[in-house]
Amino acid sequence: MTSTRTILSAVLAVSLLFVGMAADARTIYRCVRNGTVSLSTAPEPGSKCEAKQVEDDPGKAPNLWGDMGIFSGTLYQREQDGTMVYGTRKLPGATEYLKFTVETPPGEPAHPGLGKVGKPRLDMYPKQFKAAAKSTGVDEAWLRSIAHAESGFDANALSPKGAQGVMQLMPDVSKEYGVKDPYAPGESINAGARHLKALLKRYKNDLVLVAAAYNAGIGAVTRYKGVPPYAETQAYVEKVQALHQRYRQAMGTAPLKPADAVQSSRKLSSPAK
Repeated sequence: MTSTRTILSAVLAVSLLFVGMAADARTIYRCVRNGTVSLSTAPEPGSKCEAKQVEDDPGKAPNLWGDMGIFSGTLYQREQDGTMVYGTRKLPGATEYLKFTVETPPGEPAHPGLGKVGKPRLDMYPKQFKAAAKSTGVDEAWLRSIAHAESGFDANALSPKGAQGVMQLMPDVSKEYGVKDPYAPGESINAGARHLKALLKRYKNDLVLVAAAYNAGIGAVTRYKGVPPYAETQAYVEKVQALHQRYRQAMGTAPLKPADAVQSSRKLSSPAK
């Protein structure tokens, strides 16, 4: 098999093409850096990489990431130690090789959100948000940014994944917080605030991880040791971050600095950069 037809056989349904190599199996490196995961044909400088053996069978797409929903990414090429290397992280000297789209499991709760980034809406449920923020200690601007990104403040919102109400809580989360009517704005906002409080404690106020877990679930964040490589989650996190700054400004609070947001300045990519 000495052909250039593939450089990496489908990374999650797409192919990271392998340059003409004759072998029954190939070694792919799963590399982690700053909570993001990438795949490469050689160990990445500056990343913690683990070698994975992939059978040389183009009819089967190796899944080195785990189960996930639809997302798009980029395969880069670069020269390393005199050899052309291909990977999904843009390292110094790397150039874009191809774009790819990957499909994730329908069971994941990850979703891009129903709300659109726009002007802050302080007129929506002011008493409920103020009360929930006061009782939980969660920043009201943060709480509002989540609601805005999740549902656009639509109390009757129902996502394709099954999330309900203003805060788009999944049924199991609603049950955990004793919600009787997930479409009642007060109940949804209060439960959403309590859930965010728990996530803030779990992730030590890392707003990026909190947003990622709220969107994709704690299990996904644990599985990928950081923001999951889901297009939905990465778009959602960026949306929430933008909204948070807008709400803080609208409410007369100084915009967050990167250090204040802990990891909220972390750059996201699909699947990793």
